[in-house]
Amino acid sequence: MTVIDIPGSKSVTARALFLAAAAEGTTTLLRPLVSDDTEGFAEGLTALGYAVRREAEAWHIEGRPAGPGADTAEVYCRDGATTARFLPTLAAAGHGTYRFDASAQMRRRPLGPLSTALRTLGVDLRHGEKEGHHPLAVHAHGVKGGALTLDAGQSSQYLTALLMLGPLTAEGLDITVTDLVSEPYVEITLAMMRSFGAEIRQDGRTYRVAPTGYRAQTYGIEPDASTASYFFAAAALEPGRSVTVPGLGTGALQGDLAFVDVLRRMGADVETTAAGTTVRSTGTLRGLTVNMRDISDTMPTLAAIAPFADGPVRIEDVANTRVKECDRLDACAENLRRLGITVRTGPDWIEIHPGTPTGPAEIATHGDHRIVMSFAVTALRTPGITFDDPGCVKKTFPDFHRVFGSFVHTP
Repeated sequence: MTVIDIPGSKSVTARALFLAAAAEGTTTLLRPLVSDDTEGFAEGLTALGYAVRREAEAWHIEGRPAGPGADTAEVYCRDGATTARFLPTLAAAGHGTYRFDASAQMRRRPLGPLSTALRTLGVDLRHGEKEGHHPLAVHAHGVKGGALTLDAGQSSQYLTALLMLGPLTAEGLDITVTDLVSEPYVEITLAMMRSFGAEIRQDGRTYRVAPTGYRAQTYGIEPDASTASYFFAAAALEPGRSVTVPGLGTGALQGDLAFVDVLRRMGADVETTAAGTTVRSTGTLRGLTVNMRDISDTMPTLAAIAPFADGPVRIEDVANTRVKECDRLDACAENLRRLGITVRTGPDWIEIHPGTPTGPAEIATHGDHRIVMSFAVTALRTPGITFDDPGCVKKTFPDFHRVFGSFVHTP
């Protein structure tokens, strides 16, 4: 059995950085993810006037409950969706003029529902070029609070940003959600907010957030469940292989750990304890139909091993994967077809038929880290796979190729 230490969760690290910046006192984050996304978030905080001190295994953030220390700032969000959505929301609670921009890839990704919600709360937010997209400027004068309605059907990050803003408002927030994707990510948000001292009540699809502020603390970052999915998938695929990921067990915050339940349905042996999760191959992968709305970041992982199943694999309710770093649904279909696999797609689904992927073939990554890491699993059974941009894994796991290579060559 191979034990793999997975880097810290990107989702948890980004939320923890927001909460630490907003808290009264100095917060220490233990084992945060160090990647392009999280470093971009930390640099954004620094540009806004927050004090961030980074050590090898711990980041220290001096909170500013009144908002950014800078009166004016220009923040570059790189490729990071959490940076691009969370930091303008955090800045809105302060007082000053803050301008945000992002990479061409992030400029394409939508912000509209979040922008509309912030404007409903009285935030002076202006898009510089295309409405609902970066770049944007926030002319901040604090947020009173109140009630709003939100469509989070494209991204749960809109709701997360507003929930985290709630304790910083003068009167609190009531947020009624009309549609919601990736709901487990919202559960991460709520659990973390409460650990930093927030009070939230949920009544159906309405979230009521009290204006409590936040309290600093020492907070440990759990391993990234989405990143773990590639190692779990590889263990399920390769006869005789097993992998254990410590720190992702029964108490884990991240919904993407439910990917192992999909592997269990396909025939893998899965054991989850308080200490971690182990996946073992049984030599069989069964076809299935699965709704992945709540764990859509692992859709490419499943697509990458689907050809090796004994029947079709149909993945449903994943329309939101079309507005990620790339259109992941089409990217998976395109690359599987390059490998000779029969694939059908629809607006929110993909169906992959059994077959033997054949190389050589260059995977079109579209600059998307998850496409690279997913098809690295396919490459275990398919000689000749290369990537047009293997380095884009720096977004969440800069050392992926070395760690994954070491894992697959361990007996």
